[in-house]
Amino acid sequence: QVQLVESGGGLVQAGGSLRLSCAASGRTFSNYIMGWFRQALGKERELVAGISRSGSSTFYPDSVKGRFTVSRDNAKNTVYLQMNSLKPEDTAVYYCAASYTSSIATLTSSYEYWGQGTQVTVSS
Repeated sequence: QVQLVESGGGLVQAGGSLRLSCAASGRTFSNYIMGWFRQALGKERELVAGISRSGSSTFYPDSVKGRFTVSRDNAKNTVYLQMNSLKPEDTAVYYCAASYTSSIATLTSSYEYWGQGTQVTVSS
């Protein structure tokens, strides 16, 4: 089992920044691909960032590329999501998730463990 706890969400004005953190406990953190997902009201959950086990590879969809940066500190069992130039359409509940696959996966079904989520609201 892997337990994931997100923090850092909140209310920010458009153009602002937030940094989300996800602390992991349980099994060896560095064995897992980590992903950040978001789910807006009435929409499906979508991947916004993925990072490999070592942190050497990352993935971003076009909607956040250049604005979001994912990183991890395996010594601290923590993954981060730096979000800059936030837009109202970034408003959602953000989740971190862990996957035991060998490469970054984009589908929610590939992730075995999920945090409880943290709300990010961007006002215009």
